[in-house]
Amino acid sequence: MINGLRSMYRGENAWNFLAASRKIMIGSAVAVVICLLAVFLRGFNLGIEFEGGSVWEVPAEVGVDTDDIADAASRAGVPDARVQKISGGGDIFRVRGELDSAIDPVAVGAVIADAAGVEATAVSNRTVSPSFGDEVAGKARRALIVFFILIALYLWAKFEWKMSLGALIAVAHDIILTIGAYAVFQFEVTPATVVAFLTIMGYSLYDTIVVFDRVKDNERSLSAKSRVTYDSLANVSLNQVVMRSLNTSVTSVLPVLSLLVVGSLILGATSLQEFAIALLIGILVGSYSSLFVAMPLVAWGKSREAHWLELSHAAETMTTHESLDAANTALAAEHYSRNQPPRPRKQGKRR
Repeated sequence: MINGLRSMYRGENAWNFLAASRKIMIGSAVAVVICLLAVFLRGFNLGIEFEGGSVWEVPAEVGVDTDDIADAASRAGVPDARVQKISGGGDIFRVRGELDSAIDPVAVGAVIADAAGVEATAVSNRTVSPSFGDEVAGKARRALIVFFILIALYLWAKFEWKMSLGALIAVAHDIILTIGAYAVFQFEVTPATVVAFLTIMGYSLYDTIVVFDRVKDNERSLSAKSRVTYDSLANVSLNQVVMRSLNTSVTSVLPVLSLLVVGSLILGATSLQEFAIALLIGILVGSYSSLFVAMPLVAWGKSREAHWLELSHAAETMTTHESLDAANTALAAEHYSRNQPPRPRKQGKRR
């Protein structure tokens, strides 16, 4: 195992990522379908910023449950109130519902406080109009659309359209799985969650661009006489960057876990929970999508180009390991030849 880790750090492992990606992509496709069904059938637990309405947050004495708070809200004039218990430094209940203009929110808060066994001053209340919620939702949609367009143009200019398409599919895959988790488990979607979605897209693209850049660099290192297929080139490149990708993922997950555990579960900062859950899911999903979704899709498209298709037919008799060894040998030879100092010219004999 130690030797395996050392070879990973040196980029000397010879895993067949493209073969493994076929099974993983089937699992990803099933997960995407489940997430889409959850989104359309269950919908989202939208925060007050998107739906509008009134929300009250109240700390409660030990022994008070959600049914007690819901009954109190119903007596106060909020019959369809949704009550959520928030984990944190103590029992905190969040009550949401539509409030008639004739009812005083402060009076509702007093009734809820009495049921929770605390003073009325301990209840926090805020009201958001539905028009404000529509405005926030519209801005979130526009931000996601603009982000996709700009990233597509950048990747097309830097690499090529196949890589641009593969990266966008991988990002869409990450976003669908993340929002699907919110639909399945009914986590609350707030503006902080939307910010986390944008952060996820940036992280996923960063990891994917690292992989693409390595593939392009290796492709430029090959000479016209090199007999290396694109699948072998992609596999060698993925083996070279897998450890960097894992290190980046681990160093990104640790601070997010601290936000979720310390900030949300221990200190009770619920806004951190809404942000950290999306980040955690997105980072974990994005870590493997760049290796097992984006690059395999690009390799599938590139290997069907005339040049790479000809090399693929010529290498059909080679095994996977032989193909990877040939690609590694070709890249090493090209690198060696490029880094050799020029030979001194021989001086002619003096007469």
